[in-house]
Amino acid sequence: MWRLPGARSALRVVRTAVERHSRAEAVTETVAGAMERAVVRCVPSEPKLSLSFALADGSHKNMQRDQSEPLGRALSRIATNALKGHAKAAATKKSRKNRPNASGGVSCAGPGPEPAAACEPVVKLYYREEAVAEDVLNVDAWQDGAVLQIGDVKYKVERNPPAFTELQLPRYIMAGFPVCPKLGVEFGDPAGSLFRWYKETKPGAAEPEGGGPSSLSPSSPSPGWTETGVDERVYTPSNADIGLRLKLHCTPGNGQRFGPSRELESVCPVEAGPGTCTFDHRHLYTKKVTDDALIRTVSYNILADTYAQTEFSRTVLYPYCAPYALELDYRQNLIQKELTGYNADLICLQEVDRNVFTDSLVPALEAFGLEGVFRIKQHEGLATFYRKSKFSLLSQHDIVFHEALQSDPLHKELLEKLALYPSAQERVLQRSSVLQVSVLQSTKDSSQKICVANTHLYWHPKGGYIRLIQMAVALAHIRHVSCDLYPSIPVIFCGDFNSTPSTGMYHFVISGNIPEDHEDWTSNGEEERCNMSLTHFFKLKSACGEPAYTNYVGGFHGCLDYIFIDLNALEVEQVIPLPTHEEVTTHQALPSVSHPSDHLALVCDLKWK
Repeated sequence: MWRLPGARSALRVVRTAVERHSRAEAVTETVAGAMERAVVRCVPSEPKLSLSFALADGSHKNMQRDQSEPLGRALSRIATNALKGHAKAAATKKSRKNRPNASGGVSCAGPGPEPAAACEPVVKLYYREEAVAEDVLNVDAWQDGAVLQIGDVKYKVERNPPAFTELQLPRYIMAGFPVCPKLGVEFGDPAGSLFRWYKETKPGAAEPEGGGPSSLSPSSPSPGWTETGVDERVYTPSNADIGLRLKLHCTPGNGQRFGPSRELESVCPVEAGPGTCTFDHRHLYTKKVTDDALIRTVSYNILADTYAQTEFSRTVLYPYCAPYALELDYRQNLIQKELTGYNADLICLQEVDRNVFTDSLVPALEAFGLEGVFRIKQHEGLATFYRKSKFSLLSQHDIVFHEALQSDPLHKELLEKLALYPSAQERVLQRSSVLQVSVLQSTKDSSQKICVANTHLYWHPKGGYIRLIQMAVALAHIRHVSCDLYPSIPVIFCGDFNSTPSTGMYHFVISGNIPEDHEDWTSNGEEERCNMSLTHFFKLKSACGEPAYTNYVGGFHGCLDYIFIDLNALEVEQVIPLPTHEEVTTHQALPSVSHPSDHLALVCDLKWK
């Protein structure tokens, strides 16, 4: 009889041995079906464990049991479930036996006595071929490598194998655009998991050589599906896939062991793509990830769905844009393809809906080696992604401008100046704009750190003085992070600043000061005047210069977006050319069927001095 106290060291040895199985051995065992599997999920922070297995009658059982419960009670419950399953199967068999056959007679099972009434099957749990004592608690009894026996059927117990907690395909799939499934993996990671893509077999198409998918295993996709030959996490459909649905067969893993496989099919067939997009030519400059000496940086306002899907947007702001091209499912395909095609090391995004961040951007960019952080504003927010092979996240120092201005001693002097102008102060403190600040550390050289800031300043055309105040708060906060908290680390400051190069905000950033008589202090009239002089100590430059425009809509075009860099530590290696004016205006203005936002992405390669 196996009992817990004398076997803990043996358990560790067995658990280690089980986890050392190679990938091929794990898959082979699954295919061969040598032993059924009983999956146990047991997490210390939760009071119950879950047990999942298939009975001989084909029914699948999912049980929740207290971790502190004696094993005997759990085994008794399993026996009861098995008996019910047996009875149900017997009833089904009897019903079939008495069903009239094709000639109108009654089907006969042949000679022989009726089977005896079912009795409760013997249910035991074994570890190393010894029965586990029934007074052992569930938390200790259900160990990896144990064997559960229900009647004549044996199950290999797998405790906390890798498992998908979430698995979802995009609703709208287009030819030529990457399909990035949304994954959640417990006790594993996507990099250690297995993927295989299938597409529907066209009517009348010949089966592939070797018997097709049905030759793989009993759990392989059923006939009617053809292998695409792609066994990676991301699949990009071709024009040949148009009109066909996709299927993904995936097995969660952690590099050493694998959990139960799952399959999911796309809801809709692959649609035709829009043809050439505004960013296709730009991707010719960004085919590969840069070497370690460079930092490819992207700043992009991707147009929040909360703003694109309004009647005002459809009829006033973007009446020239086809309605379907404003829909989120459509635009997400373009955004994913554009961003992944830049092979960037840093991506700073504005107007990011929370669900777009979690359901679209994270799955897509994670599949291409990037990790991201998100900061909500009100209805949308900011996202910063960084390449995991180059950077790790050290710390975050996000602020809400109006909160920091009122509560942080850093801004005491600025707040005192602003308090002299109550009307202006009230307007400034009403704004919800935020600043996202992330400190990253090089994975190759731990002494190399960088401060990455990302913001979206107040939008109103008459809000020049508000943007000046917001920028003063931003630069003071960034100085605190990059000088006080992490002395002398360089700064990259990206964003949609809603300011053209002729404005006071841009002058302030580039020159380091703004005089109190600048016209932007009265940007909303004399009533909200707030004259003051401001300075900052940074030496900043717009890495992409001053393009004619980064925002192009029906009623306005101008340069509103910038990547400001610290000239003391960084220099520009190359700027990726913006789309041509002809490309931007092919469909009159932005957004369009070939461009997902009303802004253009800024992309440049930076290098350390």
